[in-house]
Amino acid sequence: MTNNDILRRIRYAFAWNDAKMIAVFALAEHQVSQKQLTAWLKKEGEPGYQPCSDMELAIFLNGVINERRGKKEGVQAPPEQRLTNNIILRKLKIALNLRDDEMLALLALAEVRLSKHELSAFFRRPDHPHYRECQDQLLRNFLKGVQLKYRTPAS
Repeated sequence: MTNNDILRRIRYAFAWNDAKMIAVFALAEHQVSQKQLTAWLKKEGEPGYQPCSDMELAIFLNGVINERRGKKEGVQAPPEQRLTNNIILRKLKIALNLRDDEMLALLALAEVRLSKHELSAFFRRPDHPHYRECQDQLLRNFLKGVQLKYRTPAS
């Protein structure tokens, strides 16, 4: 999954418009232009498409955390230079204030069954013997579960 795809899926899950997306970046103390956001939201191969870097997605996810949970006092943590699916999953867990059983319920909405032990392996340090790398398919299904729970149906 590309960073652009993740950005689009989060936008869709919360039904955010361009102004809201720009505001979320601003919550992480980062200014993004309408033109830049539009280029990131385009699909690969479309004219004007630009890839979203790991750092830019990390800034956005920090903004989502600030949006959903409130901004921490003091200096903001610097965004990660390199993102993995495990880090993205952790940031979404923090942003949505989810416990393990709530994450498993979101995955179940997308018809994915995991145990708590399997889920906790994604949040371990990479050098831990029980660490497990989060694959694109799991992250995609988690985002689908988020969409199914948080996106309000159109009236």
